[in-house]
Amino acid sequence: ERLLPACSLGPVLAAALVAYSGQGAQAPARVAAGGPPGILAAMVAHVPGTALATKLISIFPGNSSRSRPSHQGLVALFDEEDGHLLCVMDARALTAERTAAVSLLSISQLGREHPKTLAILGSGVQATSHLRAVSGLRRWEEIRVGARDLGRARTLAAEHPGSLAATSFREAVEGAEVVITCTDSATPVVEDSWIAEGCHVVSVGSGAELPPALLGRASIFVEWRGAASSPPPAGATELQGLAEASVTELGEVLAGTRPGRTSQAQTTVFKSTGLAVEDAAAARTVYELALRLGAGTRIEW
Repeated sequence: ERLLPACSLGPVLAAALVAYSGQGAQAPARVAAGGPPGILAAMVAHVPGTALATKLISIFPGNSSRSRPSHQGLVALFDEEDGHLLCVMDARALTAERTAAVSLLSISQLGREHPKTLAILGSGVQATSHLRAVSGLRRWEEIRVGARDLGRARTLAAEHPGSLAATSFREAVEGAEVVITCTDSATPVVEDSWIAEGCHVVSVGSGAELPPALLGRASIFVEWRGAASSPPPAGATELQGLAEASVTELGEVLAGTRPGRTSQAQTTVFKSTGLAVEDAAAARTVYELALRLGAGTRIEW
């Protein structure tokens, strides 16, 4: 957590996504095992010249009642030349920061120029990391925070001067030029009619946060096309049944091989499922900074 703010993850993650979309990096679909009350998932990646890594992450949605995080795990980084273990680091903070950094890339590539109004739905780890990240992206005229618990929305908004707690999801979303949904909801948290024409929507929740009507009129962008063709927990719940050709990878937009936003009136959706190349590239960046600063604990292995 101390090292991450100094890592400038945006360029590193952009390069990893470009490498993946250009078939220069590998990230097989995540696999998972378990059942109620939770699962253990594994994500493996190789970004040539950057990182060879795996993430193990447990997802137990009911942990809030135990005062324990819903997402817990680790990232292990290995040497590309001989395969020896370089380091192990906590996955929770890394996942939150890299997810927010990728969302920022989508806003810069797919949002309108100079958006002024932002809405964030949620009050957990992802909402917190996204609010912190987007607050530093540009000067917003208005940032609205919506949560099912108004008290939690007010607490989160108070941590970021200039942010306002909305009394409902609808109040937060209507008229916003950028909307970020960071909830654990299994059903849509917004209605299509709330989303203004030309809005850029970022969805990072694993459930079906977005309604079919919105997805039907928006241009859809993803980290990997498997988000539409692979079933959860690898793919996105909302995108099941869509043809892979109907979605565009963010790495393709960053590389200039496929278009992003083509007009001010175009409504765009970035559905984030996470991709292991992001974890690998981010972990390598943290590891190298730790070496330079003498951070972390050395152990015999």
